[in-house]
Amino acid sequence: MDDATLIKECVKGNAKAQRFLFEKFAPKMLTVCIRYAKNKSDAEDVLQDAFIKVFNKISEFKKEGSLEGWIRRIMVNTSLDQIRKNSKFSNDTDLEAVSYKLENNDFTFENLVSEDLLKLINSMPNGYRIVFNMFAIEGYSHQEIASTLGVTENTSKSQYLRARSFLKNELEKIHFER
Repeated sequence: MDDATLIKECVKGNAKAQRFLFEKFAPKMLTVCIRYAKNKSDAEDVLQDAFIKVFNKISEFKKEGSLEGWIRRIMVNTSLDQIRKNSKFSNDTDLEAVSYKLENNDFTFENLVSEDLLKLINSMPNGYRIVFNMFAIEGYSHQEIASTLGVTENTSKSQYLRARSFLKNELEKIHFER
């Protein structure tokens, strides 16, 4: 079933189409949710909540981009809503306080398996992980991140630099252990 037909059937409330949509996108979207959640169980809860939103708002999909992209944005926003509900985003830090920790010869991820990288990302403090996911993986700008999270643009940049520094330090530990 193509996306246009799938959308029409979901708008009608066709349970088979809804199940097909869920089965088609749930595995990829669970990966998105896992990057933001503390654990797989929380990610599965977010996934369920987000798919409820998808089904309730599918008639609003404007076909200005891919269906997958639209669903991904709902997943990210639902993940962020869950984080906001559970804790307050903080740790404002000046950029200069963090940038010295990064060097120009960034550590490479060549020898890492994706599961290892996901574990490293999930081990980051909340603020780092959220901004890293939004900027490096989802492609949001620091201005968009600041607006979405209710922080300053410098806070977003600072959290991203801290996330990179955190990853670099963890990767160096792994490198020295081998």
